[in-house]
Amino acid sequence: MKRRISYWFLLGLAAWGTIAVLRRNGIYIPVINDYFTDGITVPMYCYLIEYIMNSILGYQWKSDLKFILTSVLYLSFLFEVLCPKLSVRFTGDVFDVLAYFTGGLVYYFFSVKSLAINKKANRSTS
Repeated sequence: MKRRISYWFLLGLAAWGTIAVLRRNGIYIPVINDYFTDGITVPMYCYLIEYIMNSILGYQWKSDLKFILTSVLYLSFLFEVLCPKLSVRFTGDVFDVLAYFTGGLVYYFFSVKSLAINKKANRSTS
């Protein structure tokens, strides 16, 4: 059974697209431009991987804390260590890493952890 794409994911894409258009037009909103996009990167990445695994490939997989933290490390290395060495458009910033980590924790507590709590509550009422 195919799942629909989450409205939160679509909202994140719309926000990222809006910010990209604003950047191209020279409109710079400091905190949003610098950290909001990094903060939503890990949740969107984890959700997209989960969606592909479950809806397209047919697995029953849910991201866990280890996957989320590994994603934070991977994206931090890619965008804050490797890409700045390859292009001047990227900057290696420790606050971006903190934004990735914060976004990952928010995703974990609101998506992964809340599902576990809901399943446990449903089992106790049955």
